[in-house]
This record gives sequence, structure tokens and C-alpha cells, in this order.
Amino acid sequence: QVQLVESGGGLVQAGGSLRLSCAASGRTFSSYTMGWFRQAPGKEREFVATINWSGTSTYYADSLKGRFTISRDNAKNTVYLQMNSLKPEDTAVYYCAAKYYSGPYYYTGERNYDYWGQGTQVTVSS
Repeated sequence: QVQLVESGGGLVQAGGSLRLSCAASGRTFSSYTMGWFRQAPGKEREFVATINWSGTSTYYADSLKGRFTISRDNAKNTVYLQMNSLKPEDTAVYYCAAKYYSGPYYYTGERNYDYWGQGTQVTVSS
């Protein structure tokens, strides 16, 4: 079992940056594909980005390419989401998710993931 704890959310002005972190418990973090999702008020949760077990392969929602970067440090059991050029429409609760999988495929559906964090609020003011 994996427990995930997100941090790094907050209030930022449009055009600013934030880096979210997700710390995972357990000794098999490198066996997990990791993902970030977000849920804006009144909307369904949506895929943001995913990274494979080794950190060598990433995949992003088309609308976020170029502004968001996912990365991981397996030695620290942590996955990150660097968010640049933030817009008010990026305001959402951001969730970290883990899937016990170390193969070559990408997973963008929330039902594919086995474990979830509690979320961290990101608010972008205009």
C-alpha cells in the first residue's frame, strides 16, 4: 500500500509559478507510475500529467504542454509538478495518484490509478 501526501499549493498571481510535491510512503515507489490530476469547482477531475516508474518518460494533457512539467526523485519517494505561466483557469485542487505499474504505457484515466492523495489547493488570481 502507498500513502500519498501533496504539498506546495497556494495562492499565486496569474503568470506566476508553483511547484507541487507528492511524497509517497513505502519502499517500492519506483514500481509505480505516478500521475497528477486536478478538479476545478463544479467540474470533473481531469488528467494533468503522468510519469513512468524511472522518470524517463512523461505524458501531458494537450492543453498543458509547455507550461507544466512532471518529474520524480525515486531516492526521495517524491513526484513533482512544476507549473509555470499559471492562469486563473488553472485554479483547482490538484491530486497525486499512483498506479502499481512499471511498464511502457501511459495511463490518463483516473480509474487506472490505485492510490490517491488528499489534494492540494491551487488558486490563481487574475
